[in-house]
Amino acid sequence: MQKDKIRALLDSVRNRDVTVEDALGRLVNLPYEDLGFARLDHHRALRRGYPEVIFCQNKTVDQVKSIVEHLARQNNVLGTRATPEMFDAVKSLFPDAQYNEIARTITVTREGEQPEADSSRHILVISAGTSDMPVAEEAVVTARFMGNHVEKLYDVGVAGLHRLLGSKKMIDDANVLIVVAGMDGALPSVVGGLVERPVIAVPTSVGYGASFNGVGPLLTMLASCAPGVTVVNIDNGFGAAYFASLVNK
Repeated sequence: MQKDKIRALLDSVRNRDVTVEDALGRLVNLPYEDLGFARLDHHRALRRGYPEVIFCQNKTVDQVKSIVEHLARQNNVLGTRATPEMFDAVKSLFPDAQYNEIARTITVTREGEQPEADSSRHILVISAGTSDMPVAEEAVVTARFMGNHVEKLYDVGVAGLHRLLGSKKMIDDANVLIVVAGMDGALPSVVGGLVERPVIAVPTSVGYGASFNGVGPLLTMLASCAPGVTVVNIDNGFGAAYFASLVNK
């Protein structure tokens, strides 16, 4: 039925019974593919600009493998919060699949379909500490998957501001900045006070008890007095990179 509808729509465009704009409007709402345990939105890239991403946590290895297999028929695939066992299963289908152990991400790139990054408009991912790297790396992988040129600046937290200020040119050159921090969560406010670019703050669950598994830095970032700082959820490197990619377009 789906193929028949697409064929009929294309015939209507060819016969000039339907405009190209109208046809595009219909295509963005095409049905999903029902796997029984998941309903895959193959046309999300058409609506949103980026394909559906797999949140692998709490899924079984077989579920992740099946979802990747079906999504990869039409788009590049990114899976977040993935285990090595999930990656092994995906790699058995796609030998060129990549796994970032720190970020816990799987990427499958169809040949010739990776967007070309514009190095003149890049995203800079900053982490306060080395312990924040898993969330920062998730942001890096996601932003690169979405076609951005990405640079990294790690372990430059407020406990030693000279480390941050020593890379001031690198910070100034970025078009969008993602700032990842746990503990007191103060780094995004500091960075926000230095630049005229959008700053996306990511609180992490790293820290001692009073940080309340990321709630402490989350509240600090939400209360930032530096204009131009927006905040995503705790440990959400993916969400930060997605928003940064939209801004960077």
